[in-house]
Amino acid sequence: MPGSARRTAKWANGKTVPALTRKPAEEPDVRYVAGMDVGTRTTRAVLLDENGQQLASISRETGARLEVAAQQTLEELCVRNGFDRNEIVYVASTGYGRYRVPFRQIQITEMTCHAVGALRLFPGTRTVLDVGAMNSRALRIAENGRVVAFKMNDRCASGAGRFLERVANSLEIELEEVGALSLRSQDPQPISSICAVLAESEVINHVTAGKAVEDILRGAHNSIAERVVALVRQVGAQPEITVTGGVTRNRGMVAALEERLGGRVNVCADSEYAGALGAAILARQRWERLQAETK
Repeated sequence: MPGSARRTAKWANGKTVPALTRKPAEEPDVRYVAGMDVGTRTTRAVLLDENGQQLASISRETGARLEVAAQQTLEELCVRNGFDRNEIVYVASTGYGRYRVPFRQIQITEMTCHAVGALRLFPGTRTVLDVGAMNSRALRIAENGRVVAFKMNDRCASGAGRFLERVANSLEIELEEVGALSLRSQDPQPISSICAVLAESEVINHVTAGKAVEDILRGAHNSIAERVVALVRQVGAQPEITVTGGVTRNRGMVAALEERLGGRVNVCADSEYAGALGAAILARQRWERLQAETK
């Protein structure tokens, strides 16, 4: 559960890890670092302790004022989990709004952060599929998390969560419901438009023809999956494949991706935080280097 101080991750592929537990600071000179992923729809933050262990995470809607969203997200993370903001000595930002975080010490690209975050969540990761609100990207990474190949699709939001949002609006259902409903489909309806706006016309045509909502939704998920998986193939994907981004909360989307990839993908409760987690890990490394240089 985002923002909780004590959680056990639930892994979709059967893997498990120990519970993430926030331990109270025993020394007054404890130093925490934070990673912030400021996206077009959602802002996420992850806090690490002095040993690089994850303490807490949180997400909230970004809204129109990115600077305010970043500030409020970090403040809420501290309040919910009993941390003093002054204990956070280094902040790294990533995402669409990474340059709009006024209190950051460094900003890092999404690709780098998602690669590092995915590798922390699943050490066997060699391919990362980041499916966000406005775009999607496929990364092939080395054992150390370095990105060796990538492909990105930001055309018409056709490969990402905004596509599903428009479809949900057309069907007058909540975005949170689309994944579960799509899994009930018995006769998926094709949606061929690569543009999210034009796809709405196809959705309306299906509704007019009396097609079931779950079949229309499955068609929308399949449309996204086909375009996203095309990116994976272009980078020369290698197992294990780890999916990151907010769409990982959507069970229907994960199922559609697995069907087209022909196998399971790595997804867990913290997958949506991979970008913020990667930023926090890199913030920790940067802080340690700076401390070593001053000695």
